[in-house]
Amino acid sequence: MSWQVTWVLVILLMFTLQPQWSDSTLSKKDKASKKNKENKVKLTTENVFDRGLVTETVKAKDISREHKSYCDTEKELRNFDSGEVLGYVTPWNSHGYDIAKIFGNKFTYISPVWLQVKRRPMGDFVIEGTHDIDKGWMEDVTKGRSVKILPRILFDSWSSHDFHMLFSNEENQKECIQTMLSAVKSYQFGGAVLEIWSQIAGHRKSEVIHFLEHVAEDFHASNKKVILVLPPPALQRNSHGTVTQADFDALAPYFDAFSLMTYDYSGPMR
Repeated sequence: MSWQVTWVLVILLMFTLQPQWSDSTLSKKDKASKKNKENKVKLTTENVFDRGLVTETVKAKDISREHKSYCDTEKELRNFDSGEVLGYVTPWNSHGYDIAKIFGNKFTYISPVWLQVKRRPMGDFVIEGTHDIDKGWMEDVTKGRSVKILPRILFDSWSSHDFHMLFSNEENQKECIQTMLSAVKSYQFGGAVLEIWSQIAGHRKSEVIHFLEHVAEDFHASNKKVILVLPPPALQRNSHGTVTQADFDALAPYFDAFSLMTYDYSGPMR
């Protein structure tokens, strides 16, 4: 089988952290003025190269001065043409939503961290988190652009028994896949980003790979993209992770891309 795999450049759209200086001596008017000044976005016609910000000798004062500035004339220009770019946004960080609207054309996919798939005690499956879906924001991000909205679907709060019931029964797998696919179609998403591998913690690999192959086949049959979240194959001190070359080779022909979560603080030693 001939295939080509894509690793996406992953960007977490988030606030820039700022020091919280004491303002105990400021009046209410001064505080409001200070807050407005700090939150004001500065537009410029010069990009980061023109301003000398792409350098190996980064200065703290440049970050402080420029962190809320962007080139307004190039906000729709995409410079990263050799690959695909995936950006995550979260409901608890409203600034990420604004960034996606402003710079949406620079992304291939935007993945709102909205949805969870769960198995109920009676054995059926349900999608939760739909209350976070913002159709108006989706339209603002995608209008006139090629960027696709692919919500992250997390296999949330699954027990080992839940996974056993899923993997051991083909009908259960079909029902679970249909539950996810129906939500994707209903809200007119371009596909989904699936997060399940870390939840199984390296167990029952052959079964989860079999299930994921079915997921990808059914999504593609409905003309939907599907990206799989994977943890890093190597951890601290060169210890092995839960993903091997064999796992990757088995999954690669089926998925549009992989999202490698190297930023995640998933243990006390990281």
